[in-house]
Amino acid sequence: MDKIKFLMEAKKATYAGKGPELLPSRPASHDLEFVRGNLRYIDTYLGTEKFAGEEALWEDDQPLWAMNYTGRVTAEGFSGDFLKAALFLVPEDKPFRGPEYYKDGHLIYKCSVDGEFSWFSGLEEIWSGDTKVYECMFHGGLIKG
Repeated sequence: MDKIKFLMEAKKATYAGKGPELLPSRPASHDLEFVRGNLRYIDTYLGTEKFAGEEALWEDDQPLWAMNYTGRVTAEGFSGDFLKAALFLVPEDKPFRGPEYYKDGHLIYKCSVDGEFSWFSGLEEIWSGDTKVYECMFHGGLIKG
């Protein structure tokens, strides 16, 4: 199976798709997993309003790709459901977070990425009118043993 298509499917089946959490792998961690064939995806994060985490992809139990992220709610008006709706629209050409732009009602999601699947960094933000209510920085790429 194509690794990027698998990654997109995994993201939609876990956090963005409100998938079930595993038992915590570390104290107070949130862990989500998706497996298909010889590919495995795990997303683990700490915190909620201020958070940090990592998504990783394995092939045949060997680490292949990872993305670290850290973010925070910056003002009143943040909606976790809106964020999940944006993340569910993960684009195939930049399979990291959500699309470049997504709007629903008064909330606007923006995501900018520098790089490609093998090496990248980016920033996502949610705005309510003229007020930024959320921000998250992320970076990652391929892993080679």
